[in-house]
Amino acid sequence: MRHLISLQDFTTEEVLEILGRADELKQKFQTYERPAILHGVMLTQIFDKPSLRTRMSFETAIVHLGGSGTFMTSAEAGLNGRESLEDVARVLSSYVDVITLRTFSHQSIVDFAQHSNCPVINALSDELHPCQALADVMTMRELFGADLSAHRIVYVGDGNNVAASLCNAAALLNIPITICAPAGYELSGSFRDSFAERFPDFEIEQTNDARKAVSNASVIYTDVWASMGQEKESVARNKAFSDYQVNRKLLAAAPKECRFLHCLPAKRGLEVTDEVMESPHSAVFQQAENRMHLAKGLFHWLLVK
Repeated sequence: MRHLISLQDFTTEEVLEILGRADELKQKFQTYERPAILHGVMLTQIFDKPSLRTRMSFETAIVHLGGSGTFMTSAEAGLNGRESLEDVARVLSSYVDVITLRTFSHQSIVDFAQHSNCPVINALSDELHPCQALADVMTMRELFGADLSAHRIVYVGDGNNVAASLCNAAALLNIPITICAPAGYELSGSFRDSFAERFPDFEIEQTNDARKAVSNASVIYTDVWASMGQEKESVARNKAFSDYQVNRKLLAAAPKECRFLHCLPAKRGLEVTDEVMESPHSAVFQQAENRMHLAKGLFHWLLVK
């Protein structure tokens, strides 16, 4: 049975197949085609954390393909201790065809998938955000073409779940990547270890110098400095990241054709300025739309042989 827990579990060919299906379904969408290829399929989403893009992209995708969806908080599903995770996984997966989980604990998604009788999608954990990374490379392929080997991603900010998943996607598709973070906020040691084991021949460039990092960027990418669950760290993080704002000055240090991406939500005036968000360099809302098209391609890959 197929799941999407981490892109480290995938081959390059599998990722390209998902992206190809997403591209095809996006083209159909743009000509007002809604092929009911998943007629009768039921999606259930279970979230610890609130969401706009993740929830709506999956719900809209399944409906466009002829299926339907339900949504529950983790508490409503019984994952707050009312039932064991194993029991919830067995029961829900006997009712529905695919399950998305958006949680704090990555291990909870791993454990849920082990007991599920249907595909499970990691819709975000504190460690990884694979669907976001797939939508990001889908967007880059639209901007620069299918071969991204000469188009460097420079991620400026916290070495978080988004940064980690971007590294996984970059390794699978041979995209050069730089992670530019202040000292103490780099990619976690546990991620670096698993990455090195899975991709021993791929190098992640890491630096603390933002202006130098973006000098050869095709894409400058950032995320919020304090993610959900880190609100108490906001003051310290805002100070630590003050030199890592993506603003007009940083964009001017990059090549003229450089594009800006952000997984959203954005804290305008902190990690990015309005001027950059609304500039011709920004592909943020194309990127956000692609979350829905990527979800369609992923559903198709998981459920249609």
